[in-house]
Amino acid sequence: MSVAVAFAGMRRVAGVVFRAGCPDCRASYELGASELRLAIGATSERTFYSFTCPECGAAVRKPAGERIVELLTGGGVRTLRLHSAG
Repeated sequence: MSVAVAFAGMRRVAGVVFRAGCPDCRASYELGASELRLAIGATSERTFYSFTCPECGAAVRKPAGERIVELLTGGGVRTLRLHSAG
């Protein structure tokens, strides 16, 4: 089966949008997958997502539990796997 046949009839899907809020300026907004970063650590305490607030420019970092990790990775957010020393 060729690629053309496998993807025949498919149409482009609109980009996924995530809702977020800034703890500094309290603004709420929607971010695309390219505006977020996900870091997966060795433990849940070291797993987080981050972004820059479009309103005030603050660097925001928030913890990411299993469900958030699933949503962000499924939505195309770039992921960095952090390795523990040792």
